[in-house]
Amino acid sequence: MATVHLRIGDLVWGKLGRYPPWPGKVVSPPKDLKKPRGKKCHFVKFFGTEDHAWIKIEQLKPYHPHKEEMIKINKGKRFQQAVDAVEDFLKKAKGKEQGSDGKGETKGKKTSNKPLKILEEDDEDLSALRDPSEKDLTDSDPESSTAERLGAGASSGFKWKSSPVKNDPHFHHFLLSQSEKPASSMEVISKRLKIIEEDTSSTSIQAADSTAINGSITPTDKRIGFLGLGLMGSGIVSNLLKMGHVVTVWNRTAEKCDLFIQEGARLGRTPAEVVSMCDITFSCVSDPKAAKDLVLGPSGVLQGIRPGKCYVEMSTVDPETIAELSQSITTRGGRFLEAPVAGSQQLSNDGMLVILAAGDRSVYEDCSSCFQAMGKSSFFLGEAGNAAKMMLILNMVQGSFMATIAEGLTLAQATGQSQQTLLDILCQGQMASTFVDQKCQNILQGNFKPDYYLKHIQKDLRLAISMGDTANHPTPMAAAANEVYKRAKALDQSDNDMSAVYRAYIH
Repeated sequence: MATVHLRIGDLVWGKLGRYPPWPGKVVSPPKDLKKPRGKKCHFVKFFGTEDHAWIKIEQLKPYHPHKEEMIKINKGKRFQQAVDAVEDFLKKAKGKEQGSDGKGETKGKKTSNKPLKILEEDDEDLSALRDPSEKDLTDSDPESSTAERLGAGASSGFKWKSSPVKNDPHFHHFLLSQSEKPASSMEVISKRLKIIEEDTSSTSIQAADSTAINGSITPTDKRIGFLGLGLMGSGIVSNLLKMGHVVTVWNRTAEKCDLFIQEGARLGRTPAEVVSMCDITFSCVSDPKAAKDLVLGPSGVLQGIRPGKCYVEMSTVDPETIAELSQSITTRGGRFLEAPVAGSQQLSNDGMLVILAAGDRSVYEDCSSCFQAMGKSSFFLGEAGNAAKMMLILNMVQGSFMATIAEGLTLAQATGQSQQTLLDILCQGQMASTFVDQKCQNILQGNFKPDYYLKHIQKDLRLAISMGDTANHPTPMAAAANEVYKRAKALDQSDNDMSAVYRAYIH
């Protein structure tokens, strides 16, 4: 493979870890930031994410020669927004070049020095992450770059300067949120909240897109605790940290905390200690028993609750469990909110969850920046227990649908029809969705890496059926699906993805 020669300002595709190739620009690193030892790499600013990272030379490709190739293999919404941001950058650069023609002006505008603040563990001034005096990137001339050599260049250089960087050992090996405001091309996807009052007296806080791609969130100055770092909790905590929140973590398996400690989180030794240290503590665990043990057990949440402390239960549990936890917390003077999340591990990682909240409305409002960091929208559904009911109904529908998809694919195979053709037809019809496409692809590829555990969707079906019994309402479809998932669990599929329910039909 030929060596790629790059210079400051070049537009590139950068590959970082498990992330897909992403469009970026080679920029000058902060003056006091040293290049990682023993690695030939460039410092890259990624479009659409407002992140910077050192990228090895072998993980970089020039932007324009590989544009069509990358667009073919990456179809995500965030990826397309990043590509659009590149194109917008090129248009602005070309416009500035044309605007300077015939005027004898080569100087361009003078840019402001924009400090990149690296937050230390004891840094209290998180709200200062954004400097209100900073200009948008579009107020500064872009650097001489690939854009210039391809006929879309700018007339003067954009200089990225910074204040001295503290000796942060983690600076080099994970994406950093920058302190600059998003370019104007990204304004349409910034979190601009609007409150919508519905006839049901519920309230929806709706956001335009994933917070992982915008830097406009002002993190709360409240200290955040988080208990449970499973498939969902890990992505949530990552996004809370990325958006500048001060987070203290605890997990039953302590080793899972290590990565987040490296990224700036603090460690709590017990749930009680986390609650006592924090203003708002979130919990996201596997089932009702785990949720109750966390609160009521030895060194549990209840031992750390004091008047005014906020506890937010994000686990998917039954309304009876929520009622018990709410009473236990509020009796001690605490404030309680339930906030289960609709989504998967990938959506959690992307900050695209949907949050269903109920209980103390003031806690819901206090959690605003946290919910923006972890989700694309949140709904306030009234009194505690309503969110649990709604969440179980949603997962009942999803679980039943997944079982039906698996049944259809196996019936196609049994009758000599192509499973791939069935998927192609589904994806062209009214049932087309990311969910159908991803789950069917999992099945066809035999890839059942968990995005949402099969054992958890079966638990949700069971709880939904029980809720139907309490309301004297029939749930025959859910009951049938539940039996299929139980068979899949008997075939040792519990810790696989919910799409592994397919295997219940072929054994």
